[in-house]
Amino acid sequence: MIPRIRFANLPTPIEPMQRLSSFLGGPKLWIKRDDLTGLAFGGNKTRKLEFVFAEAMANGGKTLITVGGLQSNHCRQTAALAARFGLRCVLVLSGIMPEQFSGNLLLDRLFGAEIVWCLPEERDRVLQETFEREWESGHRPFLIPLGASTPTGTAGYVFAIEELIQQGAPPPDWIIVGSSSGGTQAGMVLGALRERIQTKILGISIDHEAFTLQQTVAKLASETSDRLNEEIVVHPEDVLVNSDYLGSGYGIMGELEVNAIRLFAKLEGIMLGPVYTGRAAGAMIDLIQKGFFQPNDHILFWHTGDTPALFAEPYASHFS
Repeated sequence: MIPRIRFANLPTPIEPMQRLSSFLGGPKLWIKRDDLTGLAFGGNKTRKLEFVFAEAMANGGKTLITVGGLQSNHCRQTAALAARFGLRCVLVLSGIMPEQFSGNLLLDRLFGAEIVWCLPEERDRVLQETFEREWESGHRPFLIPLGASTPTGTAGYVFAIEELIQQGAPPPDWIIVGSSSGGTQAGMVLGALRERIQTKILGISIDHEAFTLQQTVAKLASETSDRLNEEIVVHPEDVLVNSDYLGSGYGIMGELEVNAIRLFAKLEGIMLGPVYTGRAAGAMIDLIQKGFFQPNDHILFWHTGDTPALFAEPYASHFS
C-alpha cells in the first residue's frame, strides 16, 4: 500500500444537476464535487497530494518545490499544504510577474510561498537550478512534478473511484473530466479496472492532442498499477480522450468556456474555472447537444476545482 497522509475533506458529495439536465434535454447529469476537497478552495490536486506529501515526509522533505503556470491550481494547493504543515514552499511559475496579484497567485502569496519566475521555455532548467539551490542551502527540498502527476500522485484517483463506488450510487455510464498532465484521468481509468465497472471515462483534453494524452494516461496508469503491486496494464487505445475543444490554446478562455460557466452558475449555483472545468463542461454540453450520448445515459461530471482563477484577469472581465 502506498503511504498516505489524510487531510482532504472526503468523501466529496455527488449531486444531481436536474436543472441543467432539463435545460439540455438530454442525459441525466450528476456532479462529483472535488472543488470541495477543502485545501485552499479545494481541487483534484488535494487527493494526489495526500500520497505525494506522505512520500515527501518519508524522504525527510522540509521544502516543497513544484512548478506550474501563473494561475496554477496545483501550485496553490501545494502552497497551502506547506503552510498547513509548517514547511517551506518554492513555486517555479512560468510567466511574467504581474503588477497586481489575483486569483491563485494572490493565494500563493498569502500562503507564504516563495515564487521564482521564468519564461516557459526555461522552466525545466530553472526548476532544476531551484532544487539544487535549496539542497545546497540545507532546506531538504522535495520536488513535486507538474500537476503531481506521478505514479504516487495518480493513486489519489484510483482510490477516488473506490470512494465513488462506496457512496452507493450505481456506477454512471460516463465520467467526464478535464485532462492535462494526465494523472487524474489515469487514476480513474485504473480505478475503474480495479473495481470492474463498465463506466467510460472520457478525458476532455485541455492542452494536448488526443494521441499524446492517451500515451501519457496509459503510461501513468500502468506505472501506478506497479506501484500498487498489481498487474494491470493499460494501453493507449484503452484511454478515451477528446481533443476537439482545445480552442485557441491552454488558458485562453473562449465562448465555449464562458457559456459553460454561465450555465452552471445560473442553473445549478456551481462555479467552474476558466481553464479546466470550464473547457471540460463546455465540451460535455456541446457533445450532449450533438447527440453523442444516449438519452438515458447517466453522466457524472467530475469537478476538479479550478475556480479561484476565475477571479483573475484576463478571465474576470468576461463576466463583468
